[in-house]
Amino acid sequence: MSRLLKHVALISESDRVGPGDLMTVAAALQKQAMRDLAPLWDIGATVAAFARIEDMPLDYWPIIIRDNIGYHAAGIHLDKNGQPFSLVKADDARDTWSVTCSHEMCEMLVDPFGNRLVAGASIKPGQGRVNYLVEVCDPSEDAAFAYGVNGVLVSDFYTPHFFDPSGAPGVRYSYSGAITSPRTIREGGYISWVDLATNIWWQQTWFSGTAPAFNEIGKLSSEKSLRSQIDRLTAKETAAAIGSGGTAETAAARSANAVDGSAKGRADALRDQIEALIASA
Repeated sequence: MSRLLKHVALISESDRVGPGDLMTVAAALQKQAMRDLAPLWDIGATVAAFARIEDMPLDYWPIIIRDNIGYHAAGIHLDKNGQPFSLVKADDARDTWSVTCSHEMCEMLVDPFGNRLVAGASIKPGQGRVNYLVEVCDPSEDAAFAYGVNGVLVSDFYTPHFFDPSGAPGVRYSYSGAITSPRTIREGGYISWVDLATNIWWQQTWFSGTAPAFNEIGKLSSEKSLRSQIDRLTAKETAAAIGSGGTAETAAARSANAVDGSAKGRADALRDQIEALIASA
């Protein structure tokens, strides 16, 4: 059976993100979705840039870049018809908003409605089995663990093996390799789960210090998606993590410069050939 394609639209309503950068990032996200995410999570997706929301086809899920998205508005939401959309804050640094767009795209494609759970042994001693919320980018969301596609910085994401009961040699737990064992997080990341015996939600976070810490969240509402409620709790830390990856951003900038140089050389050669063909006609 062929996979049902999902369609994602990238739209900028900010003067800080122009059409050129928007299309460049959309092309990188398309490659990430089809080359990296799809084989591991058994999904199919297209990503395209549009000038306005009005230009977007009806069956696309939009990622909308704006200057003001509200303090708690970042992340994936559901519209009045129950379809997902995402808001991303514009930034003068392309690597910052490109990682955020990639983060939202990956999570939107793997779990469009924000309630997907996977059972497993709790990482907190004494809890037994729990249900983990599937948020594929959160454990290694810091930009330091991002990687480049076409010279554009995109978010790392974990694979289905992330929930394996135990680690094994040669198994990929996140695409970039930043995560090296099941149900572990990296600096700037977090993981969330519910203790089924008490219906209390917990997190392990690594937002400060030299090691992760456990935090009790409490009970969540059934009226909103689990992911939207969790994202509100970590919005400030997520923004800081995605904007903090100096080493990764420097490497991506070098890669982008190399890509720009190669692209310019190819474009100049193609224009010369076009002009020669016109002249000889």
